Amino acid sequence: MTYVVTEPCVKCKFTDCVDVCPVDCFVEGENFLAINPDECIDCGACVPECPVEAIYEETEVPAKWSDYVELNTKLAAQWPAITARKDAMEGAEEWRNVESKREQLSEEAFEG
Repeated sequence: MTYVVTEPCVKCKFTDCVDVCPVDCFVEGENFLAINPDECIDCGACVPECPVEAIYEETEVPAKWSDYVELNTKLAAQWPAITARKDAMEGAEEWRNVESKREQLSEEAFEG
């Protein structure tokens, strides 16, 4: 099984998880991170580091976010890897507790 980044990450993109990943399996979009399932070694080190509790084991993803399993796979094939921690997005604190952010998710790769 792999781990999956879900909706709470949208418009926050805290990267504490990236800092502890031993295999650099995270990829970066404009306003969301995803996990490359082909690179993830299922160690779970990222889970307790996520300040918005957005990361779940694939079989434990809440039903309301089940589409994120496939979405992580899709985006991992398109986005660049992120291998070091960086500052969260501007406005991340305001977005951290917002529910239903799926419509805010950009599928564009991070450029910058």
